[in-house]
Amino acid sequence: MTRDELKTRVYEAIDRRSEEIVGLGEQIRRHPELGFKEVRTARLVEETFKKLGLAPRSGLALTGVRADAGGRAGDGPTFAVLGELDALVVAGHPEGDPQTGAAHACGHNAQVAGMLGAAMGLLDANAFDHLAGRVAFFAVPAEEYGDIEWRVAQARAGRLEFLGGKPELLRLGHFEDVDLAMMIHTTSRPEDGKAGVPASNNGCVVKTVRYLGRAAHAGGAPHMGVNALYAAQIGLSAINAIRETFRDEDTIRVHPIITHGGSQVNVIPGEVRIETYVRGRTMEAILDANRKVDRALRAGALALGAKVEIETIPGYMPMTCDPIMAARFKTNAAALVGEEHYRQIGHRTGSTDMGDLSQVMPVLHPYVGGARGTGHGADYEIVDKPLAYLVTAKSLAAMVVDMLADGAAGAREVLRTARPPMTRERYLAFQRGLARREVYEG
Repeated sequence: MTRDELKTRVYEAIDRRSEEIVGLGEQIRRHPELGFKEVRTARLVEETFKKLGLAPRSGLALTGVRADAGGRAGDGPTFAVLGELDALVVAGHPEGDPQTGAAHACGHNAQVAGMLGAAMGLLDANAFDHLAGRVAFFAVPAEEYGDIEWRVAQARAGRLEFLGGKPELLRLGHFEDVDLAMMIHTTSRPEDGKAGVPASNNGCVVKTVRYLGRAAHAGGAPHMGVNALYAAQIGLSAINAIRETFRDEDTIRVHPIITHGGSQVNVIPGEVRIETYVRGRTMEAILDANRKVDRALRAGALALGAKVEIETIPGYMPMTCDPIMAARFKTNAAALVGEEHYRQIGHRTGSTDMGDLSQVMPVLHPYVGGARGTGHGADYEIVDKPLAYLVTAKSLAAMVVDMLADGAAGAREVLRTARPPMTRERYLAFQRGLARREVYEG
């Protein structure tokens, strides 16, 4: 059987399961959960794997779920097909969880449904009779790097080390036997077309900042206080003042939020807390910008005579996609959505922990349409369910066929030519080396 014939059989199997696949994605959409807390979603994935006859492992990096399926046409590499479990907090989203504010405003529900749909199609079509190696179907937690204060508390309690899902899974060894990986992200951007592959993505470091002043009566004795909010405002203004020193080609993004601005309006703020990312195209550019941001933050403390605690936390590494995998995806996507709807996407300035995987193995991170509105915005919604859910499932399954058919010739070609920049050991050491905490007293 040719690869194209096998793909056709898999597509037909996915179409027969179309209502079930869409239903899974919609069920996840209606019950959004935040990173490392995706208990209900993980349980749904685990139950679905079991119904397919797979033997899932759960509780990986708190909530991850992995189920492997082996090819019966010989030994070969392990190809991980991923879907991300988490939602994120989006103020004003009409489907936001009333307790947590979580909403699926980035399409991760379609990723998971597509991953499960690919597993259904491959298994129903008996595709593994014609494949070598192994597929790891993997629902992974916590790609959205939010809820930072809670995650830091989990790390200090020993439940986590890295605060993103894939870095933590790498640390724990759950990718140790994986040779290459891919996932598909939903997009709402018209310029991305119905399908496309980006050239690269920004990486980032994450920072928590705590200004400490001295509380006093805001009306009766403000001269007795040290205003931590004013110190923070000067630090933020200094960050804005250095933006013109960032080179355009480095695509630096710094976007702080104040998470605690004071205790009461008639009290001079004695403590203010800030969270921010420092993003960029390369780690060199990120670290250079990070030094400038730290200097700006110190300026606020110096100006007011306050103290500032600056904690820098490993974030996500820059991402590049494997060119051989990207070319195979383009062929498959063009057949599914029409070549006129395929786009080569340039550099994207958001960050993803697929970048961390790209440091140690060849990866592919395409986009498929089906959504509209602003990513991470209150108007984000999936409006073309066959595109978002079923084309994702078919595209993932087609890549499994391309990588693992013919004795896994596709995967072996990728692995022969790929040159990941780091070993897993060097990656872990590098990320750990980024972590630092500084206390500066103005």
